[in-house]
Amino acid sequence: MGDDGSRLYYGLGVSIAKTAVSAHNRIVKEAETESKPEALVRWLNELDSSIAAIGLEAGPLSQWLHRRLTEAGLDAMFMETRQVKGALKAMPIKTDRRDADGNARL
Repeated sequence: MGDDGSRLYYGLGVSIAKTAVSAHNRIVKEAETESKPEALVRWLNELDSSIAAIGLEAGPLSQWLHRRLTEAGLDAMFMETRQVKGALKAMPIKTDRRDADGNARL
């Protein structure tokens, strides 16, 4: 969280079909459409809270998404896949929603 407690760290759980967006153990928004930077920027800008940073796990879409999110003025950062996998391995079931939550925590 930021200095005033109102800024949140968000995590994205990205797949070709959908993207889950999570902030501190709660799903904020989830899409059932193809993951596209323009849609993600729009959804993130519609959130009620201030965004401190957005984490996304390195993967097939991550460089493209990272570039477009940062071009839109959002503070997006990559998280190394092996480190994320190690940190989230205690999750009993892997889903985009749980990935997003874990990425927000990391």
